[in-house]
Amino acid sequence: MMAGTAEAPEPWYLALLGFAEHFRTSSPPKIRLCVHCLQAVFQFKPPPRVEARTHLQLGSVLYRHTNNSELAQTHLEKALYQISQFEDVKFEAASILSEFYCQQNLVDSAKPVLRKAIQISQQTPYWHCRLLFQLAQLHALEKDLVSACDLLGVGAEYARVMGSEYTRALFLLSKGMLLLMERKLSEVHPLLTLCGTIVENWQGNPIQKESLRVFFLVLQVTHYLDAGQVKSVKPCLKQLQQCIQTISTLHDDEILPTNPAALFHWLPKEHMCVLVYLVTVMHSMQAGYLEKAQKYTDKALMQLEKLKMLDSSSILSTFQVILLEHIIMCRLVTGHKATALQEISQVCQLCQQSPRLFTNHAAQLHTLLGLYCISVNCMDNAEAQFTAALQMTTHQELWTFIVTNLASVYIREGNRHQEFSLSTSRSILHQRAPVFLPGTLQ
Repeated sequence: MMAGTAEAPEPWYLALLGFAEHFRTSSPPKIRLCVHCLQAVFQFKPPPRVEARTHLQLGSVLYRHTNNSELAQTHLEKALYQISQFEDVKFEAASILSEFYCQQNLVDSAKPVLRKAIQISQQTPYWHCRLLFQLAQLHALEKDLVSACDLLGVGAEYARVMGSEYTRALFLLSKGMLLLMERKLSEVHPLLTLCGTIVENWQGNPIQKESLRVFFLVLQVTHYLDAGQVKSVKPCLKQLQQCIQTISTLHDDEILPTNPAALFHWLPKEHMCVLVYLVTVMHSMQAGYLEKAQKYTDKALMQLEKLKMLDSSSILSTFQVILLEHIIMCRLVTGHKATALQEISQVCQLCQQSPRLFTNHAAQLHTLLGLYCISVNCMDNAEAQFTAALQMTTHQELWTFIVTNLASVYIREGNRHQEFSLSTSRSILHQRAPVFLPGTLQ
């Protein structure tokens, strides 16, 4: 929490703010006392800037640490609409309020808040870029990848004009990630070529440069794997592993960029390490190196458990689910059925903790259960699981995989469905896969 005042703040304000921050960061946090301290600021009839920032701080604390959503919304809206002449408060309030609306499933309320803030923030490079990223992410979560790509393109051009090649690269790499998700491979290749040139030519903060290289190489590896070019992945994967080793030796206490448009980072280096393990597992599975896949999965899961003790970031749970999905496939192939079932249970538990995670991975979960049922010769249950999975996905590759396995179930059930099994299998395999936009990579 910051005072946010241009003039010297009053001693009473500093005291109340200090107490509020002390209670917020206590272990465990004493949120009720923190809120009381912030509410006490209004008793002194503070100047407008202090009043606006206090509404923002109260809204943020109530949103992030309590279930009092109505009061959180009231304070955030006051910070944004009633005392709106202070840009630093206004843009931060718009960002947090849109997050709040999304959490309350009010996405249609969040979009205009972000759009308005983007329109009026062009003279404030940091907030303009941050709000563009945020609105693009919102569109991506809604599977509107065209709008998300358009916004990222706008951000890339703005960053270029502002003289930040680093942030331009972040916008372009993010766009490349979405194009990969749309399977627009013809557009991905020239974009990655441009990004590679920008990343190699940019000279700046070593950690930022290496993080850009990791982002770029992760997309390259994913691009090759999507295209089925498993052998082409090896040089990129080796460079990726070298980048992570380099990042681990760099200190975080680098000087902050002087360009406000460059005050961003992609992922913490600990998260990047897990991501590199993850793409290594993906490559190992496609190449048939099952022992190597198990080895790197074990390393990644161990690292994740350590990180989750200190970090509640949702992306860690996403990484964990994707790793478990891969290792479950590996267990089933190698005949470790009981272990696979235990790990399917872990995926269920993780998905129960996050509605979005469940939405993104429900089809995969039913598919894994179907494969397990096949492995223990429970064909009726396998059919039910695959049928449920088909109803939950629009992802073309997953859809085809499910249909193929469902057809194999019908064939194996031939003794009970002799008149229908082969005709049903042929019918399913000749169905046209639905037009789709794949699920998010997060």
